[in-house]
Amino acid sequence: MRTRGLPLPRAVALGSPLHLLLLACSFALAGYAGTRLLAGDWFGIVLWFVGAALLHDLVLVPLYGGLDRAAVRAFGTLGRREWAGYVRVPAALSGLLLLVWFPLIGGRVADRYRSATALSADGFLGRWLLITAVLFGGSALLFLWRLRRATKRRPSADH
Repeated sequence: MRTRGLPLPRAVALGSPLHLLLLACSFALAGYAGTRLLAGDWFGIVLWFVGAALLHDLVLVPLYGGLDRAAVRAFGTLGRREWAGYVRVPAALSGLLLLVWFPLIGGRVADRYRSATALSADGFLGRWLLITAVLFGGSALLFLWRLRRATKRRPSADH
């Protein structure tokens, strides 16, 4: 139904009760982790959550969205857009690991990590690079295996 040429607003889709419960639990867990991480510094907790949301939404989403579009476009020029997944998945997993472990990979909290765990923070960069290489190597092997299997199934052309 329209009023003066404008569509009426649609009802907001909230999802199932289970979905809402899981969403509430995830927010509660994130809040608990933030309070434990920053130990009573309420301003720091709020600043950290707001900063993380803004950094993600204003910087990271356009960045990895643009990289994904570039990869899909590059494979699209070859006529093989579906091949982008072989780059997309290991890149997303490697990026997620970098995002989670960045302070240790960058060596910014080595002293704090050592004092809290009595372990050395050395090696996080090397291990992240190794995991990234394994992810991309495994994806390349899977790609080659599927490509080879597809060419074996294709019937040969009669001359």
